[in-house]
Amino acid sequence: MFPDGTGPSANPAGDRHERRIRSFQPRRSRVTAAQRDALLRLWPEWGVEIDGDRRLDLDELFDTLPPGSPVVLEIGFGMGEATVRMAADDPATGILAADVHTPGQGNLLGQAEREGLSNVRVANGDAIILLREMLDPGSLAGIRVFFPDPWPKKRHHKRRIIQPEFVELAASRLRPGGLLHCATDWEPYAEQMLQVLTDCPALENTQPDGGFAPRPDFRPLTRFERQGLDKGHVVRDLLFRRLP
Repeated sequence: MFPDGTGPSANPAGDRHERRIRSFQPRRSRVTAAQRDALLRLWPEWGVEIDGDRRLDLDELFDTLPPGSPVVLEIGFGMGEATVRMAADDPATGILAADVHTPGQGNLLGQAEREGLSNVRVANGDAIILLREMLDPGSLAGIRVFFPDPWPKKRHHKRRIIQPEFVELAASRLRPGGLLHCATDWEPYAEQMLQVLTDCPALENTQPDGGFAPRPDFRPLTRFERQGLDKGHVVRDLLFRRLP
């Protein structure tokens, strides 16, 4: 689909680093002309292949920000509308947005360029490989996992990203005080998330009652979320802080 070296790879890590059941499938269909143009032009500068072969220097990656600027990892950004809004509202924070949806990658890059944002980078591939192989412990100010696939059938629960092993890994990449922020509109998954996050000894719930959090102002209300609310869905936010 893309000339060599100018766009995201279909499977950047290959089979070198990961043999677990994956919770995603790369999707490259229905890329519009505008999305393709953004990928061809901007991927070499703003794109990151999650190949698992190197450690990222976040100061170098976000070279448009002052050294030591906070960086937040967003796992799964859809078409990127909320990512762009969060980046625009907080230009001093770098957002490393990871997904495998090629149209969404192109859409996010194009929107970021149109908004004149310099604090967004797009990562292509498996976020677990990114966390484990490419990010240093304590390097992130936050991790966001908004509306991950709930895999509602019981036999598919093992595919859910919020599992004890993932949460332990994610917590290790947060700096002290960093936030792990999850959101879902699937109530059974919300309950599982709350239990798994509560059980992680490296994290503490920001809510004194140990429950769900109100939606913080910095998380935009997306079109997808608004549609769910119109259908009577209950959206749950979970905000857990990395302990010293």
